[in-house]
Amino acid sequence: MTRKYIILRSVMEPTARTRGNGGSDGHSISRPEVDVGELQPRIAASLAQKKFVKAVAPVVPMKLIAPFAVAPSAAAQTGSATWGIQAVRADTSPFTGAGIVVAVLDTGIIPSHPAFAGVEIVRKNFTEAGDDDEHGHGTHCAATIFGREIEGLRIGVAPGVKKALIGKVLGEGGGGSDRVAQAIQWAVSSGAHVISMSLGIDFPGYVKSLETEGVPTELATSMALEGYRANILLFERLAAFIAAQGAFMQPAILIAAAGNESRRDLSPDFEVAASPPSVADGFVSVAAVGNNGHQGFTVAPFSNVGARVAGPGVDIVSARHTGGLVSMSGTSMATPHVAGVAALWAQQLSNSDQLSGQLLVDRLIGTATTTGMSPGVDAGDTGAGLVQAPQG
Repeated sequence: MTRKYIILRSVMEPTARTRGNGGSDGHSISRPEVDVGELQPRIAASLAQKKFVKAVAPVVPMKLIAPFAVAPSAAAQTGSATWGIQAVRADTSPFTGAGIVVAVLDTGIIPSHPAFAGVEIVRKNFTEAGDDDEHGHGTHCAATIFGREIEGLRIGVAPGVKKALIGKVLGEGGGGSDRVAQAIQWAVSSGAHVISMSLGIDFPGYVKSLETEGVPTELATSMALEGYRANILLFERLAAFIAAQGAFMQPAILIAAAGNESRRDLSPDFEVAASPPSVADGFVSVAAVGNNGHQGFTVAPFSNVGARVAGPGVDIVSARHTGGLVSMSGTSMATPHVAGVAALWAQQLSNSDQLSGQLLVDRLIGTATTTGMSPGVDAGDTGAGLVQAPQG
């Protein structure tokens, strides 16, 4: 029996650097190439041993990290910016994300929404569904990153972004890890500095799909675990490629939601670890916090543990795909806040000719703060703390 596999290859190509006499410096760099094909498991295992093959993983189902709560209308806000914009101090930052390219890998967007006025939208559909956002998730997330003011309210962390890459990787039935890997490669090759995604591996769905093929439950679970492990490794290798490329080409960082499976509202012990791909090395995983007024910021009861940073993720007002505004909650909403702050830091570093992938991650994580957190918030819940926009 054959299965669909992702093959991550290393392809050598000359660098763009030249010597003073105009000739090439003779150096080459390794760039990633993602292929997908139907293979027998034995052939896939053999292929993984090839010199230029860096990872081979079965395609596993991916699912939307769905909002934990959706309000039918926008929640009340104080001031001219959402509470999330104020919490990350984007409203007082002199930077807007100008000159930075952001990619959003999600359910697509509605490009005609006023929140995206003046933005050059480049779309690529990796699904069999239509190009537009049929769910609302992608539109909400994208507008939180770079949306323009709506109804007098600032909803975008980096409203100066002029170009956005929108990869639709999730349709009505979810998607696959092959689409996500291909979309990451597309975003990097298309010039993205910041890549935001709010999705995760659907482990139960993978087990069920194997069972429907007639695989016994115990074996299906074992195969799914191996596929889970192989996909984490593949995303780690892909992230390592992107980081290495950044030394010679345009840098890019990967930001992903930690997931919404925890249930602290039922018991403090009901916590779940961050889900892939966010848990993979080379990704900035994001937890969600809420605004508890005078008591400070509190970790959202649904937010998974082990994230590297946190962002505002409860009662977040942003663009609704059918028009106007809507409030949603989830680590999916926290992630675009972090991506937006990353765009602001990228602009600040670019202005001083210091932009690199490593320095961008260092600034993003190193300036996060636990100041303002409610007493008792665990570092395991929020990582380095709530991200903060550059102030000068």
